[in-house]
Amino acid sequence: MNANMLNTALRKVPGWLVYTLGALPFAWLVVQLFTGGLGVDPVKALEHRLGEIGLQFLIAGLAVTPLRRLTGVNLLKHRRAIGLLGFFYVFAHLLVWLVLDIQLLWGQIWADILKRPYITIGMLAFVLMVPLAITSNNASLRRIGAAAWRRLHRLTYAVVLLGAVHFVMVVKGWQVEPFIYLGIIVALLLLRIRVSVLKQAWVRVRGESRKRVI
Repeated sequence: MNANMLNTALRKVPGWLVYTLGALPFAWLVVQLFTGGLGVDPVKALEHRLGEIGLQFLIAGLAVTPLRRLTGVNLLKHRRAIGLLGFFYVFAHLLVWLVLDIQLLWGQIWADILKRPYITIGMLAFVLMVPLAITSNNASLRRIGAAAWRRLHRLTYAVVLLGAVHFVMVVKGWQVEPFIYLGIIVALLLLRIRVSVLKQAWVRVRGESRKRVI
């Protein structure tokens, strides 16, 4: 199947199906929570898995544009759903920490946010995600304008990078998995920067060429 055929098939995929498939890991984790499938510390296991899945969705959203440029596969129609699923899992990750782990002990919560760098970074990433989730709709796009909307949603780059740093810091001991996530994110960001720089250079070259012709 070539890219055009694949893109035609992807455009036919309804948004509700993307959200449904994206919610399946959450449903499975809930089943495991109530059936003892999350090990000796189910709360920590649930908290970790929700955060990791959220980061995976955020990386998938970040990869949509490079994937289209490099392979021709176009997932732009579903990027909003992917991003909102990422926010859902990160929010669930936060709720598990607040309600099940810390049990809404606000004094301890604020102390941890201020004193533990990995929690500070994680909370900062979540705070930056909130306006992105709120404005991930056509009404917001029309209200604030396309240019301002695009500038706002560049916060996604900071969110994903902060999320990866949070993951690296929260894992105890030396584990390679968080660094793999961080490496993938850095590579995707560098790729986007490189493409942006090349585009700007091409625009300057075309502009200079037109001036010479005139």
